[in-house]
Amino acid sequence: MPKRSTVKNLPQVVKDWLDAALVENNFSGYRELEEALKARGYDISKSAVHRYGQKLEQRLASIKASAEAAKVISENISNEKSAQSDAILEMIQSEVFQALMSLQEIKEEDDPMKRLAALSFVGKNISPLISASINLKKYQAEIKARAEAAAKEVEKVVKKNGLTEDTANQIRKQILGIV
Repeated sequence: MPKRSTVKNLPQVVKDWLDAALVENNFSGYRELEEALKARGYDISKSAVHRYGQKLEQRLASIKASAEAAKVISENISNEKSAQSDAILEMIQSEVFQALMSLQEIKEEDDPMKRLAALSFVGKNISPLISASINLKKYQAEIKARAEAAAKEVEKVVKKNGLTEDTANQIRKQILGIV
């Protein structure tokens, strides 16, 4: 089992300071951070700080991307629940894909429990995701079928009551436009 990261062994207060310093320095200046840690009484190498910084930067980028995606969804997707659900499912699928990709990064010599935990996460989350996607598609197809049936009925009534073919088509298009 590989040894635990020296940065992760730091007290939470020091880790919080390091996180803030990494962000403030735009994930650079690792030698200065190594020296600052030494001045605080912690012997952590520049390489260890760099590895930790890379992981933190990736996590923050992922959080930022998720927040931006949520903002885009709320601003640009119609208020239709199915469109929002599609977008949310796509975000979740993306997260599961990222988990699969992280499995590739966990080398065989790394902690096997870490690899198993990542695999377990993917396994537990893929089945409900597929099920939700299938249910959403069924729901969308059902709504579309209902709208088409309603449009045909309206078209029959409109024609029966003497409106023109053009008017019937306009009404039908408006009904189907909701799908």
